[in-house]
Amino acid sequence: MAHYAYLENNIVVNVIVGKDETELIDGLDTETYYAQGTPYTVKRTSYNGKIRFNYACIGFTYDEVRDGFIPPKCHDEAVVNDKCLWDCTNADHTLAI
Repeated sequence: MAHYAYLENNIVVNVIVGKDETELIDGLDTETYYAQGTPYTVKRTSYNGKIRFNYACIGFTYDEVRDGFIPPKCHDEAVVNDKCLWDCTNADHTLAI
């Protein structure tokens, strides 16, 4: 079992449970298979963070350069770090993921 994020303009709009990425489906890799017939790009995601840094949730952004999912920004002064998370010096920030 694996999880896949559907992206529209690199924003996660849905996450589904699907087959493991090691399996071909109708001769296609799983990301291609789940994207066919939709207007979306599909990227694998994982709970343990071993794939694309963070588990994708609706509203997260997919960064193509980092090949990772980034949660919504907490404050304007926040800066994304090398783990695709926000570093913020604002002590009042809260982010429900």
